[in-house]
Amino acid sequence: MYLEIGCGKGEFIARYSILHPEYNYIGLEAAEKRINNTLKKLTPEQNPNVRLMRLYVDNSICQLFPAESVSGVFIQYPDPWPKRKHHRRRLIQQEFLSSLAMILKPLAQVQITTDNSDYATWILDEFLAHPSFISVYEELMLKESPFEEHIPTWYESEQRRQGFEPQYMLFKRI
Repeated sequence: MYLEIGCGKGEFIARYSILHPEYNYIGLEAAEKRINNTLKKLTPEQNPNVRLMRLYVDNSICQLFPAESVSGVFIQYPDPWPKRKHHRRRLIQQEFLSSLAMILKPLAQVQITTDNSDYATWILDEFLAHPSFISVYEELMLKESPFEEHIPTWYESEQRRQGFEPQYMLFKRI
């Protein structure tokens, strides 16, 4: 089972689940409108391996899934909460990473993309400071997608059009 935290408009989970029908996917999204947008891209015939949950994701994620039951996680463009006073609201924090480490299988990967350079540095620092994760790549933040089957989301395409370049990171649970 794989998780996508924050499905946005659903492009990724709808297409990736077709490319890999051998796996099950759960999309976690807090906004009902985004769930509805994602549902418009899914069909029972093409995406029988996808389920969606309306849920605000935080460090309580370890209460939703059994220990070492998740094969991988995709987090694309998490809210950067750019104001310093809002940094405590950022998803990527040590407590969240500890919860994530509990539910991930050993060697499972966490794929993250952001176009906010300050948040990218924050994410990198948080993962590298956590004892359960290592970066998969020597170059810690990549400007080009290293992912074999990269599926650009609507948000990524729109941000690129406006001149914001994504940064890709891949971490492994050890």
